[in-house]
Amino acid sequence: MRPKQRHPLQAMALMSAILSQLVGSTLIGIFAGRWLDNKFHTVPLFLIIGLLIGLAAGIYSMFKLVHHLFSGD
Repeated sequence: MRPKQRHPLQAMALMSAILSQLVGSTLIGIFAGRWLDNKFHTVPLFLIIGLLIGLAAGIYSMFKLVHHLFSGD
């Protein structure tokens, strides 16, 4: 059996979706952390926590997207 042929634009769409998910979730985490730091006067604490949570959410959504694409659903 031959593997399913994919169009080159699908790879570009996948990369742009992964990039936007990683960047978007990281930026949301950073801005939410900065807002919480300004609200509670704890300068780097919530910024770092927001960054880590944003990165984790971006990586989770990236794995979910790639699994969905390659599982055939």
